Amino acid sequence: MTYSKSAHQLKEMINKAIEDHQVTRDEYDMIIHIATEDGYIDPQERALLSELQDMIENRMVRVVAK
Repeated sequence: MTYSKSAHQLKEMINKAIEDHQVTRDEYDMIIHIATEDGYIDPQERALLSELQDMIENRMVRVVAK
């Protein structure tokens, strides 16, 4: 399966958040921007966003100020 460029960018940013156990509000906003910039959230992007949201809800990744 091939991934879109934006899905690849999302994966990189989400992996960084997982490694750091945190994501800044700016990084989170950038993640949402990348996913929606082409006007379509493809299945890979949707899965990545869902995974990040689950981790935030379970407090595995925290949203922090800068």
